[in-house]
Amino acid sequence: MKKFTSALFFAVIASLMILPVAQAVCPVCTVAVGAGLEGMRLLGVDDVITGIWAGGLSLSLFFWTAGWLKKHGVKTVFWQIVVPFVFYYGLLALVYALPGVEFGQATLWGIDKFLLGIIVGTVAFYLGARWYVKIKRENGGHAKFAFQKVVVPLSFLIVATVVFWLITM
Repeated sequence: MKKFTSALFFAVIASLMILPVAQAVCPVCTVAVGAGLEGMRLLGVDDVITGIWAGGLSLSLFFWTAGWLKKHGVKTVFWQIVVPFVFYYGLLALVYALPGVEFGQATLWGIDKFLLGIIVGTVAFYLGARWYVKIKRENGGHAKFAFQKVVVPLSFLIVATVVFWLITM
């Protein structure tokens, strides 16, 4: 089942990469977050850490999809923002439909670890993406170094991962 899930994941990412670039969050960043998520699940990493990367991946996919929809003439907020957000985070909710997975089975501070990780990962990735935009704006619309658009949001996810790894050790 794990091989099938990995193959399906990479097939979806490969399919998304052939679409025109939306310039919201780059495809490289999305693939990097997705690879980190799959790798951690295969290694048996704690659910809160996995949730951090799942939240980051979902927000990255949301930004990417919303940008693509905007670029292709979708102007309504409902279709451009609400539907992709509900879709990607709804997919994460399906984790609890898997056999042997129960909501609240493993908790940290009274919150389900995976859900807590999703929230932390979403916030961390959002702050990283916003910080990149701020840096770019202050630098005359240009990144300060190559792949800064990837490095900044991923560094926020890595910092969140290390913090929660230290908390859960």
